[in-house]
Amino acid sequence: MLNEPAVKQALRRVTDVGGSGDIVSNNRVQKINITEGVVKISLALPTTDRDERERIEDACFDTVMALEGVKDVGVVVQSPKSDTGAKAGQRPPGPPSSENPFDGQAPIAGIRHIIAIASGKGGVGKSTVAVNLALALHKRGARVGLLDADVYGPSLPILLGAHDKPRAGKTKEISPLEKDGIKLMSLGFLTQPGMPVIWRGPIVMGVIKKLLLGVEWGELDYLLVDLPPGTGDVQLTLVQTVPITGAIIVTTPSELALVDAERGLRMFEEVNVPVFGIVENMSTFVCPHCGEKTDIFDTGGGEKIGKRTRTDVLGHIPLDPRVRAGGDDGNPIVKLDAESPISQAFFAVADKILEHYPMDSVH
Repeated sequence: MLNEPAVKQALRRVTDVGGSGDIVSNNRVQKINITEGVVKISLALPTTDRDERERIEDACFDTVMALEGVKDVGVVVQSPKSDTGAKAGQRPPGPPSSENPFDGQAPIAGIRHIIAIASGKGGVGKSTVAVNLALALHKRGARVGLLDADVYGPSLPILLGAHDKPRAGKTKEISPLEKDGIKLMSLGFLTQPGMPVIWRGPIVMGVIKKLLLGVEWGELDYLLVDLPPGTGDVQLTLVQTVPITGAIIVTTPSELALVDAERGLRMFEEVNVPVFGIVENMSTFVCPHCGEKTDIFDTGGGEKIGKRTRTDVLGHIPLDPRVRAGGDDGNPIVKLDAESPISQAFFAVADKILEHYPMDSVH
């Protein structure tokens, strides 16, 4: 039976920092959460050594993944900023050095704000929202980067019509592509179109870290990170690796999407990432011929989840066939027709981001 005692028993096989004892006996396991076969493990390790942390993360993943009934495993590691006074097999004295449990995080030099664009389920238009928000912020004068972190289904190459291969950077391993004034990075630029990515959690974690830290982003006001749907390895790796300024949850008004969106929102709260707000996509369809409004996916869903979670609704994006067509052609609606009502809805959300998370300077 899959439960917390079974997971803890499995984790006793994971050797602690420095090879002394196991992580359970040495009280490194802070929390275990099990939801529908997905096991989330929070560890407190007395080291900032990246290789040692990754060894323990990988061992936890492999050990727990082997248990019957486990569908996925996420490992979150909190570590002190300094190993002073900590020895193998001993807990470091005192509480973590900041209120954020992810003390191993390091900001990316030159990037002022990192904003996660997330959703609880697929098919809600999260990537479309991320791309159009990036363009809207750029048109408002911001320096913007966009990271497509969906390693299993990268969509950035199609949505922006960017298909070149990245070059080697001068100071880092990879130089991002640039399209329409936005710096771009996606695994889709590095793999063959249509080829599946069949990777387990530890490999995915390594790739996400490389796309975050190994790219020559330069000076940016905003790096938008388009996350895959759900609450898996990519989300945990992101919040563990770099400090996130805030998260935006994208949903449609349907009840099914709202339930999953709330799970995603609660996940960010659990790892101490502030949720800036909710964007309700595909909100209302306006007939281009008669002007009649139709709520195809229901209405008011953003307000429902916002009220339940005390989270602001940043905007409602109408359902418009031109958004789909523009995405397929690599011409997002904000680029294609900046004056359209749907583009203005994206600009309204971008303006709230600019107000809440100001740019570094006027340039």
